[in-house]
Amino acid sequence: MTSSQYIEIPAFFMRGGTSNGVFLRLDDLPPAAQEAGIARDRLLMRLIGSPDPYGKQIDGMGGGSSSTSKAVIISKSTQANHDVDYLFGQVAIDKPFVDWSGNCGNLSAAVGSFAIESGLIAVKIDNGVQEVRIWQANIGKTIIAQVPIENGKVKEVGDFVLDGVTFPAAEVKLSFVSPSDGVLFPTGNTIDEIVVPEIGSLKATLISAGIPTVFVNAADIGFSGCELQDDINSNPNYLKLLENIRAAGALKMGLIQDLSEIAKRQHTPKVAFVAPPADYTASSGKQVLKSEINVLVRAVSMGKLHHAMMGTAAVAISAAAAVPDTLVARACGKPCETVCFGHPSGTLTVGASVAMENGQWVAKSVTMSRSARVLMRGWVRVPLK
Repeated sequence: MTSSQYIEIPAFFMRGGTSNGVFLRLDDLPPAAQEAGIARDRLLMRLIGSPDPYGKQIDGMGGGSSSTSKAVIISKSTQANHDVDYLFGQVAIDKPFVDWSGNCGNLSAAVGSFAIESGLIAVKIDNGVQEVRIWQANIGKTIIAQVPIENGKVKEVGDFVLDGVTFPAAEVKLSFVSPSDGVLFPTGNTIDEIVVPEIGSLKATLISAGIPTVFVNAADIGFSGCELQDDINSNPNYLKLLENIRAAGALKMGLIQDLSEIAKRQHTPKVAFVAPPADYTASSGKQVLKSEINVLVRAVSMGKLHHAMMGTAAVAISAAAAVPDTLVARACGKPCETVCFGHPSGTLTVGASVAMENGQWVAKSVTMSRSARVLMRGWVRVPLK
């Protein structure tokens, strides 16, 4: 529906993994927004409620955090042997832009369900698991989702527990196929030296799998690896330090040509710090024992420590853990093809298949389990001014 004041667009509000976002069909968007550009970005920013100097997105569908300021556009696939094309936009909260440079691994878990629920693809079975082949359009990669089906409908209720999500749900298994752009390590090295203002030289593992990620040792920057959100996010100096590390890593990886460019690239790369296993108390009060995990990881998304772990960063963690002599593998004590890592909300297990080809490490696939469900469906109203 369109009036002189607003337009209404069919939409789903969905949780995928530890994120939620607004899901839209491409052909339901206004014609000008069906193509990449200013019209699309403006529509999504107003829909989500950005830019918001208060940081709350009260006048939109966003939730004032990197995990909840997200928009997804789905269409029937233009690629052979794929069911749908999936385009992800990370909407900046307090700045007027949408970052299209990477994927959201968490919301990837909801794409197959949305495709079925919205009628883009048909249910093919009565009970069991339906494979949905997804083309991730931001990065040009294939994701395979195993969507649970019960009585001919998407099954959402189950007993799968995902740390960082309050209630159990049905398990959705994801496979990220060839998640790296050619080689895993853009510099050719498993460990590099980056130069960070106010620190100097710092060891880092720079990897491109799932999403470009800069890993550093927690101890090298004064952290333990057991930090929770408030420990980092309440300290502007810590956030500035981590942003400077992210910028230095982006420069070394060739993602930017000048440090000033990082302000326009909030979504990628991610920055994370790692440490050997240790006992800690997660944000929910859950006790995590060092005997249960291989490594501690804390990651920053959109300038704040993430409350759990980004799905794409989990891909990077697992790929780095599987390769000898990365900072992640060193923190694990040995390379791990299946890694269980501790994050602020608990733990997550991810598996990676890597190989050496032509003298360079490549990632064949990364697998993990998430869950997803529809929180609301209807029409989202977007003001025209």
